[in-house]
Amino acid sequence: MPAGETLLAAIARNMAGVPPLPYGRGSEAPTPSRDREGTVADSGPDWIQIREKDLPARDLFELTRKVLAQSNPRGAKILVNSRIDVALAAGADGAHLPSGSPSPQAWRALTPQGFLLGVSCHSPEEARAAAGEGANYVFFGPVFAPLSKPAQGPPVGLAGLARAVSAAGKIPVLALGGITRANIAACIEAGAAGVAGISLYQM
Repeated sequence: MPAGETLLAAIARNMAGVPPLPYGRGSEAPTPSRDREGTVADSGPDWIQIREKDLPARDLFELTRKVLAQSNPRGAKILVNSRIDVALAAGADGAHLPSGSPSPQAWRALTPQGFLLGVSCHSPEEARAAAGEGANYVFFGPVFAPLSKPAQGPPVGLAGLARAVSAAGKIPVLALGGITRANIAACIEAGAAGVAGISLYQM
């Protein structure tokens, strides 16, 4: 996020669809979007994931409540990474599960109707399993070399993305890893329903 901008201010800016200030150091909650027009970075995200993994549960809850209290004229969905308990307690729209988590179906008895559950996947097989286990969407990647954090594996490329889209069937697959304004259109052409990124909304 831009230098001097707080995390909450950065999230509020993205909720409002306001372009970032000049780029500076920092980290920002990932901002997935399902905009198919290729102007995603300018139109703002449809979903915002709060990804502060190092925060204690109470602090993460307070941050999520503050985010939910912000003006949200575009109706962006607010998701919490990993902590379904915090997402439910704070009233978030959903939660995002890392690869290897208990299946989305295992949580359905605890979550209200319409609560979004997504899964990070790194292979077509994982995407197929997530779809079969009740995920609402999949983050798939890294499609390209990540810009904001070390890669967990080699980039899968657009061909790998296309295979994951096919494996996931009817649920949306969001391309993740090294996403820039220059490659969004290629991801959509490969079948992605949208993109997810951190650096994308800082540039």
